Amino acid sequence: MSKSPMIQAFFDEPTNTVSYLIADPETKHAVVVDPVLDYDHRTGKASTKSADAILAAAAADGLTIDWVLETHAHADHLSGAPYLKLKTGAKVGIGEHIRDVQKIFRPVFNATDLKGDGSEFDHLFKDGERFYFGTQEVEVIHVPGHTPADVAYKIDDAVFVGDTLFMPDYGTARADFPGGSARLLYQSIKKLLSLPEATRLFMCHDYKAPGRDHYAWETTVGEQRANNIHIKDGVSEDEYVAMREARDTNLDAPLLLLPSIQVNIRAGKLPPAEVDGIHYLKIPVRL
Repeated sequence: MSKSPMIQAFFDEPTNTVSYLIADPETKHAVVVDPVLDYDHRTGKASTKSADAILAAAAADGLTIDWVLETHAHADHLSGAPYLKLKTGAKVGIGEHIRDVQKIFRPVFNATDLKGDGSEFDHLFKDGERFYFGTQEVEVIHVPGHTPADVAYKIDDAVFVGDTLFMPDYGTARADFPGGSARLLYQSIKKLLSLPEATRLFMCHDYKAPGRDHYAWETTVGEQRANNIHIKDGVSEDEYVAMREARDTNLDAPLLLLPSIQVNIRAGKLPPAEVDGIHYLKIPVRL
């Protein structure tokens, strides 16, 4: 029987994103979940500082990174997946419904290079699909609602939930992006919370809930059921949908929404370079 995976978290404060390096202690094979490419929106400069920290940790422990796993096409940070793939040869995977997200946003950015079939990624995971790194089994759980393509990755007693849930004192993800659905989000969260109470849940983001002075990203199914301010036991689907939709009408768009989406639907790659050899991000302007 395999040992429990080793989990290291890497928090990027500018985007409030948590990335994970998860390793099999027996074979030293590993996966990375939701890596960040550092990007300064004011200057257009990018760096690989966050991804390099993950690579350094992997090297220090003698790990071989087999997979970069995206929980969805993020709207608040650019993915570091292509850089990690370049440095390690790892495959980049995401849920198969990324095709739906690509079809939604391809015309928004006139991204004619996108095929819309998900082929920018190395693998598209189906709901319930299982695969291994070393002796560790990964189960893919489709959790639509935040976007159509969201998946969670279950490894032993740990689930990496992406943007579906936040810490109990902060609540749940928004569902107002194109293709999002508060009703589907409720059903997805309930799917996750049907797991055993001791199951550990690892968040993709944290923003420090009011009254909390530190960042946090690990909780349990039991804690979420009892204490999540949006969806604790007793909250009905209709009550949740009404709350979520009302709340979402007052939320600002993420700062890096437009840069992030057009990069992340390309598996983290920048739009094709133009004749001068420079990559340009597109910002649609509507009068």
